[in-house]
Amino acid sequence: MAILAAAMSEVETVLKRCDPALLVLSDEGDELDSAGEKLLFLQDKRRVQKVLWRQLFVLDSMMCELEGLQSPQQLLTQNCAPQTDSGARGRWKALKAECRRMPELTEELLATLLQKIQTINDKRQKFTQLLQQLQAKKQQSEDMQTHVEKKLKALQTCDGQLNRLRAQLGAEIGRVDGWQCSKEAFQIYAAAVREVAHVNLLSFNETEVTLELKPRLLANTNPLSNQLEPLKLSVIWSPDDRFTLEVDPARSASQIPEDASGRCTELSAVLLDAVHNYVGQADLLAEIQSLRTSFAIDWHPAQRLLVYLKSASILCHLEVQEGYPDSGAVHLRGVQRDGIPLNIDTLQPLNPDGSLTQWLIFLSTNPLI
Repeated sequence: MAILAAAMSEVETVLKRCDPALLVLSDEGDELDSAGEKLLFLQDKRRVQKVLWRQLFVLDSMMCELEGLQSPQQLLTQNCAPQTDSGARGRWKALKAECRRMPELTEELLATLLQKIQTINDKRQKFTQLLQQLQAKKQQSEDMQTHVEKKLKALQTCDGQLNRLRAQLGAEIGRVDGWQCSKEAFQIYAAAVREVAHVNLLSFNETEVTLELKPRLLANTNPLSNQLEPLKLSVIWSPDDRFTLEVDPARSASQIPEDASGRCTELSAVLLDAVHNYVGQADLLAEIQSLRTSFAIDWHPAQRLLVYLKSASILCHLEVQEGYPDSGAVHLRGVQRDGIPLNIDTLQPLNPDGSLTQWLIFLSTNPLI
């Protein structure tokens, strides 16, 4: 203890020699008012603390050396320089180095943490994209399911329509078979009619049959009949098992209807009646056809009236009776000049029962007209 007391006295002596103010620690900082004074006070106090720490370090080193001495003589002979790496200073340096390493370690940990956060953000972004793609795929799947359902409904509708069309096709096939049978029967019938009535079959299909009457093949004493053009008849079929007979109006005569219709069972009678009437008018039609090459005439079969245009101002009307030329006669019904009727009492040929050709020759050569 005597040695320690001597050492302390020596320390106080050294401090007094360096700076006597270091021995007095007062609370002068509490009496300072301005910020500048406080800053100067803190700076001075820090210097004081650094000096005190150094003094404590020297004191600690001296105490450690004194504790290890065996005698006062050893203090005079032994090197008492403090060891820099031992004692409080060494621990302080170790703490200081550790404090310096802590920010570096913290920075490394922060960098690693930031990298992990960036990785997490990238994964979160990828997860968001995948989630959006999954939602789009889900919506696409729902749309596809709806589309498939619509197509299935449309397919069911098409199946129903196909079944109905199959039923209709079966009915149409049955009808075609019936038409085929009718065609074969009509071909047989047409061949028979062609042989008996001198009728030729021009064309045949499911809706129309075209026939041609050839009066030149008839046994007729009039040679003009053999020059008469054939008469065409068209039989038009309808879906309700009916027909319409159309006759060429330019070549028809009285009692031959231009249009006739009825049920298919009546076709034979109507066709034979038309053939009979046309054959009966073959001589008249042949004569009219021959006269057209020499006279300006127009034949009206419904009124059985022949109109003869002698000139631009003279118009003659001749009536042809039924049965001509065998039993019917030709009569002059009127003559007009500039629309004014003329007296026809004096316009009579020497043979009032003459033919249509003789009447036209008489009218064309008569100077009174």
